[in-house]
Amino acid sequence: MLHLSDPFEARFDVPVAGGQLHVALAGASPDEADAVVLALHGLTSSLMVWRTVARELSRRTRVCLIAPDLRGRGRSAALAAPFGFDAHLADLLDVLDYFSVQRVVVVGHSMGAYLAGYLAAWYPERVAAVVLADSGLPFRRVPKGDPAEVVEFAFGAAIGRLRMRFDSVEEYVAHWRAHPAFAAVFQPGFVRPWDDDLEAYARYETTGEPGAIRCVVSEEAVFADSEVMLLDESTRTALDRVHAPIVLLRASRGVNGYDLPLIARHQLLRLAAMHPDAYVQDVWGANHYTLVLGPTLGSRRVATALARASRLAETPAWA
Repeated sequence: MLHLSDPFEARFDVPVAGGQLHVALAGASPDEADAVVLALHGLTSSLMVWRTVARELSRRTRVCLIAPDLRGRGRSAALAAPFGFDAHLADLLDVLDYFSVQRVVVVGHSMGAYLAGYLAAWYPERVAAVVLADSGLPFRRVPKGDPAEVVEFAFGAAIGRLRMRFDSVEEYVAHWRAHPAFAAVFQPGFVRPWDDDLEAYARYETTGEPGAIRCVVSEEAVFADSEVMLLDESTRTALDRVHAPIVLLRASRGVNGYDLPLIARHQLLRLAAMHPDAYVQDVWGANHYTLVLGPTLGSRRVATALARASRLAETPAWA
């Protein structure tokens, strides 16, 4: 396996309510960068999902990428409640203030895309542009019923991973490696289903002793965030209130690498109606995970979108 350098050259523990939020930086320093990108990961993920994108972006720009482990995840897993989007919002503002950053391009993957829209809706003066990676639009259908049951129905597979126990870190990594999103990733002339970034991503989220290795992500945080994301109307539709330029990159495949895209055509039509100047791009061959992480062309497309957003954030037309 080809060794890939760690793009996150600096790490910080930023004071927030109840403790410290772990944050990694890649590229130029915030005070010397041409622009700053705030990168937000998904529901059961960590800042390590941005490794590939951060490296690509650092190669071609003088942009600073700031990637936090959101409350209850990664090395911020010890942070206790309150959870939910308002708690994340307060944490993110603390991060921006800590680095004296007034305005950012915010990019979000999966749940992070909803959080990116939420930040841009409530604090438009802090957001120059919004880049959505395969998420951020209102869900197709929201089941009715008990909120806990709705969350289990919608995110059962991801939540199930949090409850599993493994004999070793290697066994946990092997479980991720067998995931259908990574088991067979094919690009024309480029076949390498697993790389150092995916390895580092899987290892980073482990905790516990041998015989009881588990994912470090807080199940309480996941349930709280999921309930808000699924059931709170103002959160689900926060993107409707965003006036900053919007870029959406849609993976051509879903979570499992062989299923339909997560974002349906009618959602794209709704986005076009609400934001006629939004720029939408399908990334063929990428799935929900490999759009941002691993040895596919997806991460390059995301890095390109971020570079462009950093240069053109003040321009309303993306075409």
